[in-house]
Formats: sequence, C-alpha cells, structure tokens
Amino acid sequence: MAIVTYTLDPKKLRGFTEAERVRLDAMTDEEITAAALSDPDNPPLTEEELQHIDDVWFLRDVRKATGLSQAKFAAAYRINLGRLRDLEQGRTRVDSALRAYYTVIAQRPDVVTACLAS
Repeated sequence: MAIVTYTLDPKKLRGFTEAERVRLDAMTDEEITAAALSDPDNPPLTEEELQHIDDVWFLRDVRKATGLSQAKFAAAYRINLGRLRDLEQGRTRVDSALRAYYTVIAQRPDVVTACLAS
C-alpha cells in the first residue's frame, strides 16, 4: 500500500455545498451550538484554548509587522529563537510579561530597539 500525501491549496479551499449552506442557514444559533457540543470528535474550544490561539496570532502578527524573519526578530529583541518558534507554533504558552513586551514592540519598536542598544 502506498502512502498518499495531500497538500492543501489555500486558494482552493472547499466551501459548503449549496445543500449544506441551506441546511446551516436554517439552523438557529442554539441548534448549531447543540450540534457542536454533541460532536465527540470535534468539541468546541475552551476559553483558554481560544486565548492561546489569539496569543499565537498576536505574536506572529507583531513579528510580521516588523518585516523580520524569526531569526532576525529574535536577535533584534533578545528573545531565544527556539522559544520564539515554539510560541509561534503554539507549542508553548505566552506569559503576561512576554505579551506585554510584544505589545510595546508592536507600538514602539524604535524605542525598544534604542533601549536595547544602550
């Protein structure tokens, strides 16, 4: 038996069929929530899981806004490269101090750079 790999093309994501869209549109929010809760293979995310996802996207967005690669961002802002990668890939949690540091970098990268240079 051969292993078949599949690469998802983000430009060709599968949408809902017309029948699926009509069925979903006919459901109330309560019915959608009940259906999600009853699916043992795909339970709704907890508030903690949702916050973790938000943190990961926030960190990535801050770094990408600087235009720096992970390695250059880590070096410029004195963040361990391995930790940065783990954070951006969601393997580790963001603590409040690091989130605050990223918030300052997002708003005033010039000030952070100047402070680290002195």
